[in-house]
Amino acid sequence: MTGLLIDGVLREAADGRTFANINPATGQSIGVAPDAGRADVAAAITAARDAFDRTAWSRDHEFRAHCLRQLQAGLHAEQERLRQVLIQEAGVPVALTHSIWLDTILDSVAYWADLATSFPYQTELAARQTLAGVTSLRTVVRDPVGVVAAITPWNYPLPLNIFKVAAALAAGCTVVLKPAPDTPWSGTELGRIIVEHTDTPRGVVNVVTAAEPAIGEALVSDPRVDMITFTGSTEVGKRIMATAADHVTRVCLELGGKSANIVLDDADLPALAADIAGVCAHAGQGCALTTRLLLPRHRYDEGLAVAQAAFEQLECGDPADPAVLVGPVINARQRDRILRMIDTGKQEARLLVGGDTPESLTAGYYVEPTLFCDVDPDAVIAQQEIFGPVLAVIPYDDDDDAVRIANNSRFGLSAAVHSADTGRALEVARRLRTGTVGVNGGVWLAADTPFGGYKQSGLGRELGAEGFTEFLETKTIALPG
Repeated sequence: MTGLLIDGVLREAADGRTFANINPATGQSIGVAPDAGRADVAAAITAARDAFDRTAWSRDHEFRAHCLRQLQAGLHAEQERLRQVLIQEAGVPVALTHSIWLDTILDSVAYWADLATSFPYQTELAARQTLAGVTSLRTVVRDPVGVVAAITPWNYPLPLNIFKVAAALAAGCTVVLKPAPDTPWSGTELGRIIVEHTDTPRGVVNVVTAAEPAIGEALVSDPRVDMITFTGSTEVGKRIMATAADHVTRVCLELGGKSANIVLDDADLPALAADIAGVCAHAGQGCALTTRLLLPRHRYDEGLAVAQAAFEQLECGDPADPAVLVGPVINARQRDRILRMIDTGKQEARLLVGGDTPESLTAGYYVEPTLFCDVDPDAVIAQQEIFGPVLAVIPYDDDDDAVRIANNSRFGLSAAVHSADTGRALEVARRLRTGTVGVNGGVWLAADTPFGGYKQSGLGRELGAEGFTEFLETKTIALPG
C-alpha cells in the first residue's frame, strides 16, 4: 500500500483505517488505500499552509522548475508501474495507456517547468495621469494564489492529477490532492514519486485518499484553502461552488458535457467510422466525448449504416488485452445508472446496437456499446450526460439547424465538426457555444491548449497560459510618476 503524503511523509491514516481498491474488470479487490479522516485532512492543509507561508517555494521560480523536471523524470522512471495501476484500478485498456491516459502526457510536465520561469510575473505600465489626477508609475504583479485543493475524478485519474498538481506547483502554490475513491493509487503513487524522485520540500504537495465524500467536503470548506480546482460532475461542482461561497474561495471547475459531433452534408461518411466509434473508448467515460451524432437528414440512412457497422464491430473486454478499447465502467453503481439511462432511451428512441451488459462477461462492470437513432434533441438521452458507451444519433435539416441542436444543451464543453469544406466547418465551429471544437479530426488536447467549458460545463480553464493564471492573483503597485 502506498500511503498518504502529509508534510513530506508517506504514512497510514491517523486511525489506521483503509478501504478496498476494486478492479472494475473483475469486481475484486487489488489491495487497499489509506482511508483519511478529518484529522488527516487538517494536517495536510496545515502542512500546505506552512509550506506556502513560511518557505521560499512561492518565490523561487528556478527551484520550482527544477523540481518539476525531476518529477517528469520520475514519472518516466515509474511509467510501467503507473500503467499497471491505471489498468487495474481504473479499467483503462492497455492500448489507451499509450495515449493520453499515460504515455503522451508525461512530458507535459516540461511545459509547466518552462512556464514557471518564463511567465511574466511582473509588468511595468508607463507613467500616466490616473483617474485620481495623479501621475503614477504602475506595476502589475502576479502572485501565487496560495493553498490549492485539487479534487480529481476516476476516468482520467493520472493525467488530471498531473495536470492540476504540476500547474499549481509551477505557479508557486502548495497543494492538497484528493483523488477519487475509485482510483486512489493514481494519487498516492504520484505522491510517492514526488517524495522519492524530487527535491520538493515538505508540505508543498500532500495527498489524501478517502472512501467517503465527507472528506472532500472537509477539504473544500477549510478557510485555509485559497483555491479549489475540481474535475467531475456538474452536480458535485455546484455543491463545491456553494461551499466555497462561505469563504469566497476561488474555484476552477471542469464539469460535465453532452458534446455534439456535427457531420455536414458534404462530409466523407465512411471515413468517419472510427471517429464515431471512438465515443466508446474507455467505456465512454469521458466528459468531452461527442455523445450526440448529428447527421444531415438527406444522408441520414447512409450515416446510420456507418455508425451501426462501427458499433457492431466493438466488443467489451479485459483491459489488459491489447486488442480491447472498450473496458469496464468504473463500478457497479455507475453500471446500473448507465443501464437505467439506456432503459429510458428505449422508451424515447430506436435502439440499433447493444443496450445491455455483455452475456460473455459475468464478472466486472461492463456495458455494451449502445447506439440509439431517431433521437429527439430534447430527449433525456440527448440532454443528460450518461458517461457510458452510449451514442444518440439526431437528424438535422441544414447548418443552422445543426448549430441550434448542438447549442441546445445546458452543457458547453466540446464539439466536433466534419466537412469537405474546411472554411464551412470553421464557420460552424465558431458558432458553437463550447470551450473546445475539433474540426475534421483536429485534436485540441495539449499542455498549451486551454481546456474548459461554457455554461454548466464549468468555470475557468485548465492547461495553457489561461490555466496557469488560474493559480495566480493579480496585484497592482503604484508609485508617483
